[in-house]
Amino acid sequence: MRLLFPSRIQQLGLTALLTLVLNACGGSAAKVEQNPTPPLVSQPGETYSGPPANTDDVQRYKLNLWDNISSAERCGACHVERGQSPEFVRADDINLAYSATNPLVNLDEPETSTLVTKVAGGHNCWLASPSACADIMTTWIANWADNDVSANKIQLEAPAQKSPGANKNFPEDSGLFAATVHPLLETYCASCHTNSATIPISPYFASSDIDEAYQASKARISLDTPESSRFVGRLRDEFHNCWSNCSSDASELSAAIQAMADGIDITELAPELVNSQALTLFEGTLATGGGRFENDLIAKWEFKTGTGTTAFDTSGVEPAIDLTLSGDVSWIGGWGLQMVNGKAQGSTASSKKLHTLLTATGEMSIEAWVVPANVTQEGPARIISYSGGSQTRNFTLGQTLYNYDYLLRTSNTDANGETALSTADADELLQSSLQHVVITYDQINGRQIYVNGMHSGVTDNVEVGNFNEWNDTYAFVLGNEVSSDIPWAGSIRMVAVHNRTLTSEQIAQNFAAGIGQKFFLLFNVTQHTGIAQSYVVLEVSQFDSYSYLFAEPFFISLDDNATISTVPIQGMRIGINGREATTGQVFQNLDVTITDGDYITGEGQALSSLGTTVAIEKSPEADEFFLTFEQLGSATNVVIEADPPAAALPADLEPQSDIGVRNFAEINASMSVVTGVPTSNAAVKASFEKLKQQLPSVTNIDSYLASNQMAVTQMAIKYCDQLVENSSLRASYFSGFDFTQPANTAFIEQDRNLILTPLLDKTIGNNIATQPQRDEVSNELNNLIDTLSDCSGDKVCNATYTQTIVKATCAATIGSAAILIQ
Repeated sequence: MRLLFPSRIQQLGLTALLTLVLNACGGSAAKVEQNPTPPLVSQPGETYSGPPANTDDVQRYKLNLWDNISSAERCGACHVERGQSPEFVRADDINLAYSATNPLVNLDEPETSTLVTKVAGGHNCWLASPSACADIMTTWIANWADNDVSANKIQLEAPAQKSPGANKNFPEDSGLFAATVHPLLETYCASCHTNSATIPISPYFASSDIDEAYQASKARISLDTPESSRFVGRLRDEFHNCWSNCSSDASELSAAIQAMADGIDITELAPELVNSQALTLFEGTLATGGGRFENDLIAKWEFKTGTGTTAFDTSGVEPAIDLTLSGDVSWIGGWGLQMVNGKAQGSTASSKKLHTLLTATGEMSIEAWVVPANVTQEGPARIISYSGGSQTRNFTLGQTLYNYDYLLRTSNTDANGETALSTADADELLQSSLQHVVITYDQINGRQIYVNGMHSGVTDNVEVGNFNEWNDTYAFVLGNEVSSDIPWAGSIRMVAVHNRTLTSEQIAQNFAAGIGQKFFLLFNVTQHTGIAQSYVVLEVSQFDSYSYLFAEPFFISLDDNATISTVPIQGMRIGINGREATTGQVFQNLDVTITDGDYITGEGQALSSLGTTVAIEKSPEADEFFLTFEQLGSATNVVIEADPPAAALPADLEPQSDIGVRNFAEINASMSVVTGVPTSNAAVKASFEKLKQQLPSVTNIDSYLASNQMAVTQMAIKYCDQLVENSSLRASYFSGFDFTQPANTAFIEQDRNLILTPLLDKTIGNNIATQPQRDEVSNELNNLIDTLSDCSGDKVCNATYTQTIVKATCAATIGSAAILIQ
């Protein structure tokens, strides 16, 4: 057993300070005092009227554990005086209850307490998820211990020793693939996944070049379990490009992969490899720490359950805001929710906890680990919200394109939390990748936004206020608005609410701690190093449903008395299921020497600060990992990298146009710039959301359809309508034009130029070779005005009709090729 000490924990991103090492008798570590969490909203326990607590520790036990577990719905139905032994929630004497409880808890490692393991096994768990009960019980015990549970010391446990097993590997020759799997891929996927497709989409596994297709397909085929291949899952589970019936198509492809696998012999691990011992993910040491700062935590969702329709609040602060999943929401591996067009929402009754505890301090921090699905979402799309509808809220964290938006209702903002604080457009801080986002508020700094441990750089220009205007009947929701009309797409890995402002140091600490279920995998290398109980250790977690994250390897001996000799380590690679992984070998350039001078007893020696992802092949329970080395101690294996496959000859495509069309986002932005009407205009935004799917999605002019032009025309009409209807905007844009005149007199030659000149200047410009001839466009627009302003017959040519003609002229201009072509 090995205890990781502070500097090692810091190197691994677990930055909580450990002030004392546990002594042999199991004493508690010293702790710096922090602001206490305010009283709970409500206590589920029995009312206690017995003798007072004899010591401060007994009182902490009562407040943090006994009060939470003594109700009949939890432990109070059995473990009371004259009830079932042990009587750890007896109500007649808190001191006797305290004595009965001590053998059932481990205040140094709360997660190992008997009370925790019992509910984790399902014993009288008061929730639908035993793991959620265990997490909450752990928090209560840690609070009693006055011990940040996440700062617990991590003890490295030596795993059982086993050599890497034999597995099936892909043959070098692509012939078997060509005879079994490739015909289906080429027949049904070539319209996209080839480099000769009209719109090529990588990877090119349907290429007519069999070697190129084979290389692209390997990562998507499981030879050991064909039915779990990525190819099969895309058809069976995601209904992607099925050619007849998705289920039968998936079975057909699975059978083809099985036929390929049947033709491959099982091969043993190559004898020339210098390899470590092997182990699976769950044979590693669980990194139960994490080093997070959570002293003022009042709500927390880690999404560990993985099944069902409830995401549990495991903060231990009552009442728990358990979230109900609805709509297009799914669980993802490694803890998290995938949001597409759904939400996870708490009840208004339980959400009231946020109102009570946040208004009590006038401060807050909302923390989340998120993965936005794209950078095109607007609304702002709701990531986290405590609100009553699309126009009323207490707070919201949202997304608009590359920006995070922070809306907060105070005495100096409106009921919708406006004006929003947003990250800077030019910084593009929001990316479609895993990000740690924190929004805070206090009476000195107002609203602040942090992304990946760093301040966003934006300043809140709204005067600080209070939360007196907050509504306690709102509901807490993730991934959407409570009205279900402003969805956000992406993954949410963790959300936490604190009723104090996290400092920049605490935010950096929580970012460094990372997210998800993490393990330390100890790869035994004693055979090659000659150092007793020596291991190369990597922090490994399930990154998502498809990959593992390997990070920050270090060398350590679990024998405190081991003699550290000089050991060179070069060219480390990750192996999975009997072979080296085909991708993610970021450590292959490693060149480090273990020396007594660099090695610290009890902490080891860092090898790299890098990380990489490796694809899941079977499952987190079944995938077996090991390490290989080009040199480890005196053992060597010379690795000669294979030449990359030759690129396929480019297909002789039809001649491509030198010009294209703007896509939906570019059209919207261009019309906004030309007219001066902002994209945030309510009428424009509503039209854009309605027409977005009908507007061009790609810039290829060959794909431009009549339906695209209809949508462009409608957008042009809407922008021009908003331009003319806004009296101040139109007066500035069409300076000098008299909109009060009837149509038959308003458009004399000099006056109509007040309409045409600004439109042509902003749309076409002057003497631009790639734009239409200005005179020709002007003549067409003049003809249009002549036709529309002909007031003969029964036509009503009042001032309102004058505005209509201006709108039509504007729409004809900005809805033309002058805007569309690029």
